[in-house]
Amino acid sequence: MPNPSPIVRLDQVHLALESAAGLVPILKGVDLTLAAGEAAGLVGPSGSGKSTLMMAIAGLERVTAGTVTVAGIDLGPLDEDRLAAFRRAHIGIVFQSFHLIPTMTALENVAVPLELAGRADAAPEARRMLDAVGLAARAGHYPGQLSGGEQQRVALARAFVARPRLLLADEPTGNLDRETGNRVIELLFALNGEAGTTLLLITHDPAIAERCGRRLRMVDGRIIDGVYGG
Repeated sequence: MPNPSPIVRLDQVHLALESAAGLVPILKGVDLTLAAGEAAGLVGPSGSGKSTLMMAIAGLERVTAGTVTVAGIDLGPLDEDRLAAFRRAHIGIVFQSFHLIPTMTALENVAVPLELAGRADAAPEARRMLDAVGLAARAGHYPGQLSGGEQQRVALARAFVARPRLLLADEPTGNLDRETGNRVIELLFALNGEAGTTLLLITHDPAIAERCGRRLRMVDGRIIDGVYGG
């Protein structure tokens, strides 16, 4: 069961986005807690609000009402610079589409979070993480020279290199074939277990969600159930 001092707490979170037709409600009163070290799989139909929820937790979307508290910090009062610094210190994010910088090598991409934090050990730590994901030999390659699975492993290394307290993964295998996707998921859980990082994994695959200690289901902007594994 969750720790009474969760790493993530959402209280009655609402979020509406602008459209040509006016404000469209996306999140409709979401309550959620995630404990330190917990792995939670979030499933639900397309358009149910899963990715928007992740963006709200990361402070990449401002909520319309309610509170988002991560690592004991209420994100609402933070300006954009403080939010960016907060993300660098506490949150890793893995997207479906990798989001690597094409003009940087794999090593340089992984080193970015540490360099932004002013870490003097950015390059050796980035190299260590590339080795951990099996890509030490590809450190000098650019994203365009890597396969989809290799790019996603670089993205995972970048997300984990600063040892974040919270990792948010949005369909991280969505652009990969099944075999490559399975390898990436194995790596994601291995890194999660090693670092003790809290994991929120958005997936369309119930089998992946089943591997998490807790499964959450989102429908029409609300989390309608959360089941703990045995």
